[in-house]
Amino acid sequence: MPNDLQLRSTDGALVLVTGATGHLGGHSVARLLDEGYRVRVTVREPGQGDEVLDRIRQSGVNPDGRVEVRTAALSADEGWAEAVAGARYVLHHASPFPFTPPADDDEVVRPARDGALRVVRAAREAGVRRVVLTSSYAAVGYTVRPDGRYSEADWTNVDDDIPAYHRSKTLAERAAWDDVRNNGGVELSVVNPTGIFGPLLGTRTSATIGLVQGFLQGATPVVPRMYFGVVDVRDVVDLHLRAMLHPDAAGERFIGVSGKSISFLDMAKMLARHLPSLADRVPARELNNEEVREGAKTEPALREAAVLGGQVPVISNDKARTVLGWRPRPVETTITDTADSLIKLGVVTT
Repeated sequence: MPNDLQLRSTDGALVLVTGATGHLGGHSVARLLDEGYRVRVTVREPGQGDEVLDRIRQSGVNPDGRVEVRTAALSADEGWAEAVAGARYVLHHASPFPFTPPADDDEVVRPARDGALRVVRAAREAGVRRVVLTSSYAAVGYTVRPDGRYSEADWTNVDDDIPAYHRSKTLAERAAWDDVRNNGGVELSVVNPTGIFGPLLGTRTSATIGLVQGFLQGATPVVPRMYFGVVDVRDVVDLHLRAMLHPDAAGERFIGVSGKSISFLDMAKMLARHLPSLADRVPARELNNEEVREGAKTEPALREAAVLGGQVPVISNDKARTVLGWRPRPVETTITDTADSLIKLGVVTT
């Protein structure tokens, strides 16, 4: 049934969304409401509920009376039983994403791994039908393969010299799979998105959106030679809904990537073509591999680029396309839509 999957709810099923204050979470809530679902969200602090509702309104969807808010933190058991009660599905987006490397990897690893287990176990106890876990391509493709080709069969080796975030996503996903394998009781599907870009629903930026912002503000005069996958936040939401509903998605992981990998310099050129009046702000020079390796000795932000060594990964989205009928937007559309939203919201001035 890949091309005729019914995404709209006919009975107003309740979906729990964690991480609703984030870029992906806000788009997920808006899309679910638009498709006729009832939505409950978790926030770390009670006051964040208003922020979630404001971001949904930015999408053009009216959330009033259709979104419940519960308080629950990844690092504590309290609140999760109440959060999942009565939900048919769970979209677990919440996970720490530090803008700068932490002093101790456990600052990121423990809440990611323990939070995933809390959500899966609470869902099992509540009789939830399926949990869709937002993992990351970081859990797939950061152990370099000689052929440079990556699919859902690949896993990042956590014993390699990788950033804390990549380790956290890999360990969290493995823990969730192990728990479901050993205990059953709930279906699990996993989405592994590459770099998530696309239009904002508010002025708070994510780490990836911050890259585009920095380029357009002239804050990044030079970039490392590094290639990465891109996916639009709207398409990641669509992939989650398909993983939530498709009968063949249970027990499977799906990479979310729009097309061929691009470099930071490629992205800069896309922005310059789209916004020629800002072309003099975007990066025009690329550090070579030797410069990246040398710089990574003192600059943590270059560590990831140094690990990848300039490889151009070939990342497959065949499984999402063939099993789920997923059809993502072109990469350049995603990058230019990101830029347009930053300008529209006044985050970047022209």
